[in-house]
Amino acid sequence: MSAEILMNVTPTETRVALIENGILQEIHIERQAKRGLVGNIFLGKVSRVLPGMQAAFIDIGLDKAAFLHASDIITHIDQEELASRPEQAKDIAQLVRPGQLLVVQVVKDPLGTKGARLTTDITIPSRYMVLMPRSPHVGISQRIEDEAERERLKRAALPYCDEDGGFIVRTAAEGAADQALSQDAAFLRRLWDTIQKRKKNLRKVGLLYEDLNLACRILRDFVGEPIERIRVDSRVTFEQLCEFVDEFIPELKDVLEYYPGDRPIFDLFDVENEVQRALERKVELKSGGSIIIDQTEAMTTIDINTGAFVGHRNLEETIFNTNIEATQAIARQLRLRNLGGIIIIDFIDMQSSDHRRRVLHSLEQALSKDRAKNSINGFTTLGLVEMTRKRTRESLEHVLCSECPVCNGRGSMKTVETVCYEIMREIVRVNRAYAAARFVVYASAAVAEALFNEESHALAELEVFIGKQVKVMTEPLYHQEQFDVVMM
Repeated sequence: MSAEILMNVTPTETRVALIENGILQEIHIERQAKRGLVGNIFLGKVSRVLPGMQAAFIDIGLDKAAFLHASDIITHIDQEELASRPEQAKDIAQLVRPGQLLVVQVVKDPLGTKGARLTTDITIPSRYMVLMPRSPHVGISQRIEDEAERERLKRAALPYCDEDGGFIVRTAAEGAADQALSQDAAFLRRLWDTIQKRKKNLRKVGLLYEDLNLACRILRDFVGEPIERIRVDSRVTFEQLCEFVDEFIPELKDVLEYYPGDRPIFDLFDVENEVQRALERKVELKSGGSIIIDQTEAMTTIDINTGAFVGHRNLEETIFNTNIEATQAIARQLRLRNLGGIIIIDFIDMQSSDHRRRVLHSLEQALSKDRAKNSINGFTTLGLVEMTRKRTRESLEHVLCSECPVCNGRGSMKTVETVCYEIMREIVRVNRAYAAARFVVYASAAVAEALFNEESHALAELEVFIGKQVKVMTEPLYHQEQFDVVMM
């Protein structure tokens, strides 16, 4: 598999595209005015404690109070104890109190109307290791499967653990020299000491540590992945990344390139058009089938249709082939759109249990490439597949789009006929409540035209019923559902 990273940088926005085998798989967007908060460390103040929710609201200096659950206050050691003794779980009222100052880290950006999700279990990542203050043990990435290598890394990291903190050894550390691990550990220790000093000097709630910008985070998080080229279209950003790579990730130096071309960098792999298509509900499959993706506040639903695909043998084979093709498209769309939370997939009904098993296996294989943690629960009794995908930042739709001002997010509008009848009912209501000589209706062009034509007889009957004249005026700036009834 060939993989390439494209970085499009402007003064207001940074966009990063991950291309695999010539196809866009992930898009990351960070705007200067709305930089992500995940990974940032704050000194926060407990504003409210909610025993009924086992949670507290924390003021960290943002517009919305952040959310801290009781389970996120517990350290790694406490979690190990709770695994064997669940009855030992503490009450939120015993853990925090209003007015208390806490060092917290953002684990989820604010999503919609919800504030940021916090934890007191601080983790600070670097090239090879992740520092866990006050958790004095060593963890090894599960992706490192060689037992001998796991033992070597554990022995190498253990000397740097003490009561003030331990480490998780990342996947990128596989094969790394002991000296490199030592340098990483020392860097993380210095960084934590700096954060502790800032905490002592800070007199009020505020930021203690800000995570790297998007371009540097991408390099840090993708180290160890088979990346062939990283192309950047900004000379300034390229030079900054060169310095970052020289200090922390020297193995990426040979793949980092400056892109000076006149052609926009995102046009190289049709990224712009792919992003536009990722905002649509319907995704066409090569066979002629399609998948429909609906994102709601509670969950994301995905429906599969055969569409124009008629197959070659029989109906069962046609359904099976469509479902298999859909698994690949679904896995890609989840990554591309960054959909998280609860996801319900409605595959086309299959009679064969072997077909259902193979479709589920195909979905698992397709999702194995996803760096976000996911869990598939299999088929329900209704034939739906339930799964979850970890959500730490807003979806592509929430980043690029806003709620429709006409339908207010419903996704549909009242018909012209419905609005005409609403206007007539409003005229009757106002006529009974107030004394008016006549009425003037201001409505959109489509509604006004309907009142002049198809609904003209109903409007005439209304005038006879109330005994007053009703005049219709077209208001070009009104949307279809908008109207005003004015008394004269």
